[in-house]
Amino acid sequence: MNAPNLVTEGLLRAHEHWNAAHVGTAAELAAPTKFTIALSRECGTYGAAIAREVGNRLGWPVYDSELLQHIADDMGVHRTLLESVDERQENWLSACLENFFATQHVDSTVYFRRLVEAVLSLASHGNCVIVGRGATKVLPAATTLRVRIIAPLEHRIEAIQKEKNVTRKEAAARVDIVDRERNRFVQTHFGIDPADPAQYDLVINTASYSAGECADIILAALEKLTKKRPVAK
Repeated sequence: MNAPNLVTEGLLRAHEHWNAAHVGTAAELAAPTKFTIALSRECGTYGAAIAREVGNRLGWPVYDSELLQHIADDMGVHRTLLESVDERQENWLSACLENFFATQHVDSTVYFRRLVEAVLSLASHGNCVIVGRGATKVLPAATTLRVRIIAPLEHRIEAIQKEKNVTRKEAAARVDIVDRERNRFVQTHFGIDPADPAQYDLVINTASYSAGECADIILAALEKLTKKRPVAK
């Protein structure tokens, strides 16, 4: 399946998630914000596969960086997402936006504001996995499990070489370019080093664990955090 079809399929699942989250009982509407998993990854760490595995096990939608960018770029989709935020979360969303742009020295372009709005709107629905695009920095720590996926450089080059069926030189170049682009995005817009482990609740080295084992670790961490913090089930 090509990239445009994947985006379309992802948006269809997203709309189902938004619509389902918009309807609830009075008790559900009074409940605290649900949890979100935000995942940051180095190139060649199978971060997308890990996110999908976690999402499948939890029954949660997964929003990757391409889908987030499409939502931010497309005014129709973006407007639909914002309109799907119910009254229970409107004040929360407004407060998060005001606090974020008031306290962070970040780029304030229209696109970037749309992106931040999209990420926060998705988190207001809760029960989802968001990959990349600075979500670990945008989302409030109280309701977010922030995960960083890493691996040694050689391990990541070998992973890309096998995944893309390219030479080692080509794989090394891809790892370098993707890492630099992702790091530049986070550093430019958020002014932080994405490699700083202090930015995360959990850092996992995929040289030591399979995608399934990484999912096990993330789910165990999520269970621990949801017991400590008052969030909706």
